[in-house]
Amino acid sequence: MNDSDWDKLLKIRTTGRDDSRADQHCYPYEPTPYSVLERLAGSGLITKKNVLVDFGCGKGRVDFYLAWQAGCRCIGVEYDKRIWQAALDNRNLAVSGSKTTFMNLRAEVCPVPDEVDRFYFFNPFSAEILQRVLGRITDSWYEHPRRILLFFYYPSDEYISYLMSADQVLFVDEIDCRDLYAGKDSRERILIFALVPVWLEEEEQGWPE
Repeated sequence: MNDSDWDKLLKIRTTGRDDSRADQHCYPYEPTPYSVLERLAGSGLITKKNVLVDFGCGKGRVDFYLAWQAGCRCIGVEYDKRIWQAALDNRNLAVSGSKTTFMNLRAEVCPVPDEVDRFYFFNPFSAEILQRVLGRITDSWYEHPRRILLFFYYPSDEYISYLMSADQVLFVDEIDCRDLYAGKDSRERILIFALVPVWLEEEEQGWPE
């Protein structure tokens, strides 16, 4: 199935790129390919027990797909009001719409609900904003300790450099997606990080649930 076929199945419209509001800090809207989302859902790291925040959610593809396939609840965060409205329009018809919520907020000021334990990023903004977002996630953990995993698809060098040196997260694995496309692009992967306090607590018990 191609991306258009998936959109039809889920009763949404998410194809296409939009860079009309992009700047040096907030990057263009470009949906994650469904083939990558299939691999993420197949990892077993996101289940119906989890609640996921999708930063820079755009029209909501990640949220609708994971809510349908993994059964999790999803919260999409989008700063562009026009694109956020497209996500709301999709929600009205989507087969998994009842499991999704969309917020029109900038990521760095977005509250982190206590029940959220999964976070998804597809290069939605600069590393400077990412640093502030991770600070809010860490603050949320200290208020309500829980196992937290963060997923970074197609990570930029800027993201990798920051994440590998950040004190509050620890790299634990990756989902290789290079075989999905011609060219074997080294960025075609999903990097998985755990919040450091959580990983240290679970270190002797294996993979975080």
